[in-house]
Amino acid sequence: MTQIDLHFSTRAERDRAYNARASVPDFEACMADYARLSEQARARCTGLFDLPYGAAKAERLDLLLPAAAQRSAPLLMFIHGGYWRAQTKENAALVAPALLAAGAAVALIEYPLLPGCTLAETVRSVRSALAWLHRHAARYGIDGQRVVAAGSSAGAHLAAMLAAPGWREDFVGLPEHPVHGLLCLSGLFDLRPLCETDVQEWLRLTPAQAWRLSPLAGVPDAPLPVVLSVGGLEPEGFQRQSAAYEAACRARGLAVQRLDMPRCNHFDLLHELGIPASPLANAALGLLGLPAAAR
Repeated sequence: MTQIDLHFSTRAERDRAYNARASVPDFEACMADYARLSEQARARCTGLFDLPYGAAKAERLDLLLPAAAQRSAPLLMFIHGGYWRAQTKENAALVAPALLAAGAAVALIEYPLLPGCTLAETVRSVRSALAWLHRHAARYGIDGQRVVAAGSSAGAHLAAMLAAPGWREDFVGLPEHPVHGLLCLSGLFDLRPLCETDVQEWLRLTPAQAWRLSPLAGVPDAPLPVVLSVGGLEPEGFQRQSAAYEAACRARGLAVQRLDMPRCNHFDLLHELGIPASPLANAALGLLGLPAAAR
């Protein structure tokens, strides 16, 4: 397998390669779009909001349910980005409309943010959220055999950590394969290069710790399908990270679908998931076992 350079040659190159905010002309406008589109989505959907899945204040989730009555809806568990230190589930509801219309349920996950906790604690929190969703699947009409972990940027890292092996035994009642598909947008899969960037200000990991918390160190050992997407206008670091994880998953024999979006940047890529019949929304429906929408 060809080695992909995720570290770059100099500290300055590395900082640029992993600086998503600086890659767009107006970051605040991107965040305003998230808030506006998510508010519109939340106004149109049926849901249960701020369900606690743990004891910490931030350990809450929103469960959005399809309008058509279903006894067993497949579930997309979506984890927001924000470099593990920013953003909220409330501004991630824009991903839901196309999936809800097709009959899927969507869980939007909040989690403790850095530097108020460690990244290891954040990973454990999202795993607790997954365990909670499995325990309450029947109560809320969720099909526990069709749970797809999804996320954007740092959220994609956390989603991929749900698909990693070797942690299920720490939780009571989880099935052998708690995740049945993985959808990662602009993900970070090897955190070691970030230890030598500005991100280390809040990441605060040694390279050894960063590797233990890297999806590349724990590629799924179950034959689950994986969809990876990255925008053509994103910083080079995010593009290389997806390529490295794709290569590792293929080497493990996993079915990987790569969806490149040449006109998207790091932030507006997420909009595509909420657009009915978009390639990204249809790929998500495929992971959920639902038919693709006609374009």
